[in-house]
This record gives sequence, C-alpha cells and structure tokens, in this order.
Amino acid sequence: MDIILHPCPLSGSVTVIPSKSQAHRLLICAALADNATTLICPQTSRDMDATAQCLCALGATIDKTAEGYHIQPIAQTPQKAVLDCHDSGSTLRFLLPIAGALGVDTLFRLEGRLPQRPLSPLWEEMERMGCTLSRPTPETIRCQGKLKPGAYSIAGNVSSQFITGLLFAQSLIAGKTSLEITGKLESKPYVDLTKAAMDLFQAPRYHSPGTVTVEGDWSNGAFWLAAQSLGSNLTVSGLSETSVQGDRAAAKWIHELTQEKCTISAADIPDLVPILSVAAAFGHGAVFTDIARLRLKESDRIASTIAMLEALGGQAEASQDTLTVYPAKLYGGTVDSVNDHRIAMAAAIAATACTGDVVILGAECVEKSYPNFWTEYCRLGGNYEQYLR
Repeated sequence: MDIILHPCPLSGSVTVIPSKSQAHRLLICAALADNATTLICPQTSRDMDATAQCLCALGATIDKTAEGYHIQPIAQTPQKAVLDCHDSGSTLRFLLPIAGALGVDTLFRLEGRLPQRPLSPLWEEMERMGCTLSRPTPETIRCQGKLKPGAYSIAGNVSSQFITGLLFAQSLIAGKTSLEITGKLESKPYVDLTKAAMDLFQAPRYHSPGTVTVEGDWSNGAFWLAAQSLGSNLTVSGLSETSVQGDRAAAKWIHELTQEKCTISAADIPDLVPILSVAAAFGHGAVFTDIARLRLKESDRIASTIAMLEALGGQAEASQDTLTVYPAKLYGGTVDSVNDHRIAMAAAIAATACTGDVVILGAECVEKSYPNFWTEYCRLGGNYEQYLR
C-alpha cells in the first residue's frame, strides 16, 4: 500500500498501544506457567501473534480474545515442531534457545529480512552447550538436541534478544547453570524487561499470577510525543513513568531536541532513532552515537533513516558508529519504507509538519508493530489517500 499524506497537524487524544516487547515476554512466561493466564492486551500486532502461534506449536493453547490472549500453558512438548516466526526477530531469538532447552526438534521458518539478521554468537554458544543447528534452506533453521547445564557466555553488544533467549532457556534446564555477559551490555533495559516478566511469574517456578496487563509501549508512544513537539495538539495517555522500558527516554530526548542540539547514545534506545531523527531535523539537530547495531534491524536503519530525511529535504550523514542529523526545513517528498515499520511511522509524523505532500511506499509495514496506526492517524486529523504509481 502506497499512500500520499497532505501536511496537517494532528489533534485529539490518543491512548498508546500495549508494549510489543513486554507482550512477547509475558506470552512466553504464561506458556511456561503452572496454570492459565489472561493477558490483557487489547491491541495486538503481527509480531505478538507470531510468538503466540509459535508457542502453540510447542504445546501451549492460546486463544485471542477481545481483551487480548488467554493462555493455557504447555502440558506436554511435542517431539518435533515447526515454528513460523514470520519476520519477528524477537520470536526467533527468544524461542530458539527455549526449543533447545525443551529438547524439541524444531524447524523455524523465517520471512522478510529475518534470514539475513545475525544469530552469531548465540548459534555457536547453543552448539557448544549441546544443540545442533543447521540451515536446511536460506529461509529455515533447524534446532536439534538439548541444551545442557553449565556455564554459558554471550557477548553483550550484538543483541539483547540473545540474552533474553538464554535467560528463558536456563530457567528450563535441570541442573546448575550460569550466564556470563562479556563486553559492553547494550539495550540493558530490554534485559531488565525480561527479568521483570520472569520475576512476575516467579521463574523458574513460573507460577501464573492469573491476569496480567501489558503496559503501554514507549517505542510507539514516541511517535505521538514527537508529533506533539512538531505542533500537533495531542493528549497522549497510557504510558508509565516508572516503566523499565528503555524507550521511556523518548520524552526526555524529544523535549531536549526542541531546545538544543543533542548528543544521544542509541545503545539502549535503537528503536527510537528514526523518530528522534525527525525531531532533530525539525529542531536543532543531533549526533547519535553507538549506532552500529541499527544496521541489523528490519532494514539497515541507518541507511533508511538517512534516505527518509534526505527524501523529505533534510540532511544527515553517518560514520561507522555515528549518525549526524542537521537541522532543516522539511518540505516533503517520496519515502520508501523499505518494509520497516518505524521508518513508515516516522515519515508519517514528519508529514504533519512538512510544507508539502509526503508519499510513503509500502505503508502497510506498520502492521508489524502497530496495525491500527493509520486508523489512529486519520482519527486524529491526519490526511492521507492511496497513491497510485
């Protein structure tokens, strides 16, 4: 779906959708629990559903309801399973070690850019600790064998999702285990989010608390907060000021970008870079450091962020680990989302303050994390129509 957006500030009240990051973790904990769990998550996404479907393939029963999910935990694991991860990196990286810990002969199916996203050093560590991993095709991964107890080690600067997957796996392994994180731990708040979910379920007991509510998503809330800073008259609700989500920093940085040029480390907030770049372009500019891992996201998110800004009339440049965004008056243009939901939504928020129309190619990619984004955008006064090439 390609759309054209006409310049128009937004107005009204918006409640932020549930956190995709927290929902993944709570779904997994509920599937491993001793009793059923009701997960209050009134707006779901393609990535959440991928995790739910994969957990069902491992033996859980998960029903979607009007309020979210009802999870009957795994009673008995199958000998073999096929898990369709679609293009969800969290689903693959969390469940690959879990399948290894459960000893299920598992075939993972991957879509989009996921087959190209890195699995090293998780791959090597799982093989060292008892599993055999292979690539039957470029779009599949097979995990055989079973992880054993012992001392695990993983680098902290590639993906916090590897650490989350191993934390879940180790809670399922009989015998003494430990996990050493070597080097600098990036995206630490995501590991904290995992530990908080496991603590809620009293892992490794995984005692169901009965009903759990997924908190609001600061990652997606950042788009509406940025729209506020660009002149939209929005009231944004549903965000917890005490959340352990790293993207809670969005409020701080969006405010500061309206005041001065900022230097921002992306180490703990990689998902915020596209929308903060938009705020920086309309503001006083910014220098983002610790950006190397962003090249491994749904797109090369450094290249796609620069391309988005330049398509709209802005200017940005990158070195190996630094992205510099210069202040500019954005006038509009054609943005290729490159199937990256955060690029599409960042461009949409930019359109509220551009002087001319903005065309977004592949706008349907928002379904990955925010299926109702365009509905909300229109409800708040955003003006768009289908663009016919």
